Amino acid sequence: MVEVHLSGGLPSTSIVGLPEAAVREARDRVRVAIQNTAFEYPGRRVTVNLAPAELPKDGGRFDLPIALGILAASGQVPREKLDDCEFLGELALTGSLRGVSGVLPALLRARTRGRRVVVPRANASEAALVSDMDVRVADTLAEVCGWLRGAHELSMPVGIPSDGGANGGPDLADVRGQLQARRALEITAVGGHHLLLIGPPGTGKTMLAERLPGILPPLSESEALETCAVLSVAGQVTDPEHWRRRPFRAPHHTASAVALVGGGPYPRPGEISLAHNGVLFLDELPEFSRHVLEVLREPMESGHIVISRAARQSTFPAQFQLVAAMNPCPCGYAGDPRCQCTPDQIQRYRARISGPLLDRIDLCVEVPPVPLAELGAPRNERDEDSATVRARVLKARRQSLMRAGRPNAEISTRELERDCALGPAERRWFESALERLGLSARAYHRVLRVARTIADLDGGAALLEREHLAEALQYRRF
Repeated sequence: MVEVHLSGGLPSTSIVGLPEAAVREARDRVRVAIQNTAFEYPGRRVTVNLAPAELPKDGGRFDLPIALGILAASGQVPREKLDDCEFLGELALTGSLRGVSGVLPALLRARTRGRRVVVPRANASEAALVSDMDVRVADTLAEVCGWLRGAHELSMPVGIPSDGGANGGPDLADVRGQLQARRALEITAVGGHHLLLIGPPGTGKTMLAERLPGILPPLSESEALETCAVLSVAGQVTDPEHWRRRPFRAPHHTASAVALVGGGPYPRPGEISLAHNGVLFLDELPEFSRHVLEVLREPMESGHIVISRAARQSTFPAQFQLVAAMNPCPCGYAGDPRCQCTPDQIQRYRARISGPLLDRIDLCVEVPPVPLAELGAPRNERDEDSATVRARVLKARRQSLMRAGRPNAEISTRELERDCALGPAERRWFESALERLGLSARAYHRVLRVARTIADLDGGAALLEREHLAEALQYRRF
């Protein structure tokens, strides 16, 4: 909230309420913009208060409301017209409006309060994503003042038709062979699981990961708005034509922990939040700093990240699917005559990934080299495209949604055990296999979730059978 008071004394302008440098400098931008718009800047003592006072304020989004507050306090625009409106925008010295970040979450908040909002035309495409509210766009301060005076109407943002999340990215038909990896990718898409791909260089690990968003269900409107709101807070632009597509983020292995989970003096979203409701792909997983990888453990479980700093604490959503890829050894050719790595070197290389992190990854799949003859062969019925696989994913995912209302990876332990209902023989066999593999209690429940997904994918069997459990267990070998 912006409050403005005019009082006697020498002409001056003070902005209070923990303003950062960009907000403190607004007094000069606002004064010149008001004068260049043919209004009179008050020759009195101007006090601007930004409430609530205990929260730091940054960015140029306060320029427009500060200017309108000064004009309303000096009687140059009707004060009562501001009561049910919110204004966002940075002012140029000429009085024109520039786009700002964080518009979408501000609009969502204003919609819940039933208020009208005026935004710069540069943010019109973002504003058009929010339905069922009165949003106006303007080019200049003069246009906004004319609207408040009733001289003319401001236009509303024109919505851009969405593709509904249709796949326009890489197609799964480009991947030849790799039937087991394709199967694991499909299980990952149905159940919302995390996936690790292990194989020599050039076997298609990155190709497979890039094609996962294309077989996932499209985002619902609420999910898409939440995802776009995170991008808006981070200052990134949403593509209005593809705003309901699942995000795919692939940070480089030199990324820091702050870049991955978010942070800074005033916390901003990191890669895991920018991948919210989508895919986070970590290529060359062991090359990431171990400290960086360990920060993923909590958000992988909770679906959000809490960033605490001395100045403030922020919580960002982080409901992502992790897909990671790595070589089997430092040289990448373990098991091949070209490999010169010793067993100790291979063990140290794999030990860069901690056990607690691996415990949270549901599927681990080997991606072997594809024979050159198979690469050059014509496409056959096994090389299914993304549309075909996506249809199966949607059908199997409906089984989970009808049963638990959410993907299998998010089913609670009580619901999971009730739903799986293992018979005595299957339970004894399953517990024996878990003991041989030395799996933890967390891994036990993750294997059950994967087995439930496999059952959904294979026709929605009411109870888990031994073959479902056996296939889920084979994905726990690292």
